[in-house]
Amino acid sequence: MIQGTRILSTGSAVPDSKVNNNTISQIVETSDKWIFSRTGIQERRLLTGNDKSVVDLAVSASIKALDKISMNPSEIDLIILATSSPNDLFGSASQIQAKLNACNAVAFDLTAACSGFVLSLVTASQFLQTGNYSTILIIGADVLSKWIDWSDRSTCILFGDGAGAMILQSSLKKDNQILGFQLNTDGNYSKYLSLMYKEQNNPHPLLNLHQGSFKYINMNGKEVYKFAVSQVPISILKCLSSLNIKISDVDWLLLHQANERILKAVADKLSININKIILNLHKYGNTSAASIPLALDEALNQNKIANNDIVVISGFGAGLTWGTVVIQWKC
Repeated sequence: MIQGTRILSTGSAVPDSKVNNNTISQIVETSDKWIFSRTGIQERRLLTGNDKSVVDLAVSASIKALDKISMNPSEIDLIILATSSPNDLFGSASQIQAKLNACNAVAFDLTAACSGFVLSLVTASQFLQTGNYSTILIIGADVLSKWIDWSDRSTCILFGDGAGAMILQSSLKKDNQILGFQLNTDGNYSKYLSLMYKEQNNPHPLLNLHQGSFKYINMNGKEVYKFAVSQVPISILKCLSSLNIKISDVDWLLLHQANERILKAVADKLSININKIILNLHKYGNTSAASIPLALDEALNQNKIANNDIVVISGFGAGLTWGTVVIQWKC
């Protein structure tokens, strides 16, 4: 039997350390006015200290989501961690499972950069709808400050660290909150936003193996902007059309918090009132996979989203990947 998907709770976590634009201007040639006018960002949170990692942020966000519904972690069947900055390339989801004592949960990482949470939400809903699992924790968490070249003005002004969590559960189909989705990838443009592995020039003298390391985030801001403004509205319109939902029926537009100019341009192309945009990147910057669940959790805590509201969620970024999920909120 095909089941529905119900969102039980959300949670979020950010580091304590705040870094405003004036501090950034002491590192690279820029200013608060320059950054804010081009991005809408005023400050960002950075994970400092050697003993903290993306796992700590993810666990904190997950505990908040669990506490909201008084759920024991042993009730979780599956944990999906959307991240591009794990503290272990073999995967960090299992560490979260252990720290939460979610002893019955299977756990794995999903890497899709800024689209990661959207893909995790879709993946989780497929597991729930087929009945394979009944309760799933999904987390978007990134600490891209660890992968920034702090002398590169094009990237160091943008990114911050954070985590957001969501607990999903199977439900009767009539109670389904995930109304539909639309996903895309075009690897021909992956070079516009990447964190590449680079081999060393000198091979191993005996094995002829070239080993290397990952470098810093590299981004072509103009091309990413053009991609997002052109493709995200198409994705949203396709998804809404498949559900016979009109633009006028949309109550909230929740986009990946990349750049305020992108968000406003997408809303303008869709003829969606700017007041319907959920926006918090002025406080946190671009937190990659964490940005959507972090913004959603804040909006819910502020009682912005009401029962039966239609929320259009769209992520976009490295890959290049992009996708839309339409949900109807149920209190």
